Amino acid sequence: MRHAIPAWIRISAFFLIIAGALEYFIDSGENFAFIEYPVVAGALVVILLFLIAAEIILGAMENILFKSLSTEAKERYMAAHAERMKKYDLKAIYIKLMGTRPISEERDQELDHNYDGIKELDNKLPPWWLYSFYASIIFAIGYMAYYHMFGGENQAAEFEQEMLAAQLAVEEYKKNAPNLVDAESVVALTAAKDLEAGAAIFTTNCMACHAADGGGGIGPNLTDEHWILGGGISEVFHTISEGGRAGKGMVAWKSILKPAEIQQVSSYILSLQGSTPANPKEAEGELWIKE
Repeated sequence: MRHAIPAWIRISAFFLIIAGALEYFIDSGENFAFIEYPVVAGALVVILLFLIAAEIILGAMENILFKSLSTEAKERYMAAHAERMKKYDLKAIYIKLMGTRPISEERDQELDHNYDGIKELDNKLPPWWLYSFYASIIFAIGYMAYYHMFGGENQAAEFEQEMLAAQLAVEEYKKNAPNLVDAESVVALTAAKDLEAGAAIFTTNCMACHAADGGGGIGPNLTDEHWILGGGISEVFHTISEGGRAGKGMVAWKSILKPAEIQQVSSYILSLQGSTPANPKEAEGELWIKE
C-alpha cells in the first residue's frame, strides 16, 4: 500500500537520493554542486516541487478509491493503516529507544529490597545507551587493529607527511615567484628578454659608475676576470642587493630594485665578461675562478 511509509519520509528519501546523485556526478570542486552551479539549485527546487505534486495527486487518487469502498472495507483499511503507522509514531520510537515502561508495570520491576519504604526497581539500561556502548567496543577493536597491529598511519606520521608536502610546495612556489629569489637561490638568466631588461636597469642605475659598456669608472671594471667581492651569480647578486664595500659609495639596491630586477641586472653584468670596453679600467681584486 502507498501509505506504508509516510509521505514526508518518501519525499525526503527520493529528494536526498537525487541530490546525492547530482553531487556525485557533477564536478563542483570543494563546494556543493547547487552552490557552484545555480542551475543545479534550480533543478533541485523543480524536482522537490514535482515530488510534492506527485504526492498530492496520488493522495487525491487514493482518496477517490477509498470513497468507492464499502463501509466494511473502509474499516479494515483504516485498521490496517493505523497498525502500519505505529512504527512511524515518533512518540513510540522515543519510548522504544529510551526503554521506558509505564508506571502501571513498575510492580513487575520491583526487587526484593526495601529501605524504609523505598523500593528498588530493576530498570534496564536504555537501548540507545547499550547500542552506543557496543558500537564503541567495535570501534575500539577496529582502532587498535588498524593503528597498533597493522601499522596504520597515526597523527604524527600524517603531520610529517603534510609538513614535507608543504615544504615541497613552498620550494616550488619560490621557483615560480621571481621576487622571492635571494643570493642562495638565484641563478643566472640567459633569456634575451631578461638580459635586455638587465641592460636597461644597468643603463639607468649603474652606468654612471661603471661606464655604459661596463669598462669601469668610479666603480671597477666589470668585463675582466678580476672581482673584489666575487664573480659568481650569487656573489654579484649579493653585492648589488646589500651594497659594495663600505665607504665606496655603492648603495644597497635591495631598497630600490626588486629581487627579480637585481637578478636580471646581475645576469647582464655577467654577460659582459670577455667583452672589450672602450676605456677599460685596470683590473682590481682577485682573479675569480668558479668552484
